[in-house]
Amino acid sequence: MSYLKGVYWDLDGTIANTELEAHLPAFNRSFEALGIGWYWDESTYIDLLKINGGKNRIAYYADLKNQNFPQELISKIHLEKQKHYLSLVKDGAVTLKDGVNRLVNELKIKEVRQFIVTSSSRIQVTLLVNLLFGDKNPFEFFISSEDVDLHKPHPLPYLKAIALSGIKSSNSIVFEDSIPGVKSSLSAKLPTICVKSNIPTYFNKDLPLKCLVNSLGDDKKNTRVITGPNVNGKYINYEYLVKFLNSC
Repeated sequence: MSYLKGVYWDLDGTIANTELEAHLPAFNRSFEALGIGWYWDESTYIDLLKINGGKNRIAYYADLKNQNFPQELISKIHLEKQKHYLSLVKDGAVTLKDGVNRLVNELKIKEVRQFIVTSSSRIQVTLLVNLLFGDKNPFEFFISSEDVDLHKPHPLPYLKAIALSGIKSSNSIVFEDSIPGVKSSLSAKLPTICVKSNIPTYFNKDLPLKCLVNSLGDDKKNTRVITGPNVNGKYINYEYLVKFLNSC
């Protein structure tokens, strides 16, 4: 039997829905502030999410528009966007997803170590975690965009997290919400549970995803398992995670 010793959480879309709530309006505010002349609606932004990383999205969109943006301008836009994102988060634009606080606390009680592996910047992660969890921050460390040269869907972020934690893959579970994130964790040979976000995502049947759920669930919103082991109760809990781990 494999024992659960470590849980690695993605942040955006997994711990909290942030993309449409804070990232998108922050991008649009930065474009306006710098006189770029762009506006991303929800449909455009959802399509751009296939490109991981804010700077990469800006560069990709500039190429689509046949606009030659130097790296200096891309960095300037991203820095401006980060300022607006932090302001939106401070103003309460982002909240925890259903069941996250409940499960995080249960894992703490069970002495399961917890970490964050994200493509967001360290300043964004730190602010969001501090606002959402306060002085009860359960995470030992963050792997942020500054900590690796290659980002999701490359396995490096999770490989680095595993190396730093010292926990075996067979004793670990990842929570992800996106195709790049799932590809990253699965490429790192980590058991992965995908929790759907509010971004429409169509997972390819060729992606070897063993567990996909609509929500971690709580007393008001039950978990619906789309792919994977059935939930015995109302929601994903420690017992379910152990069962899933031993089914992988």
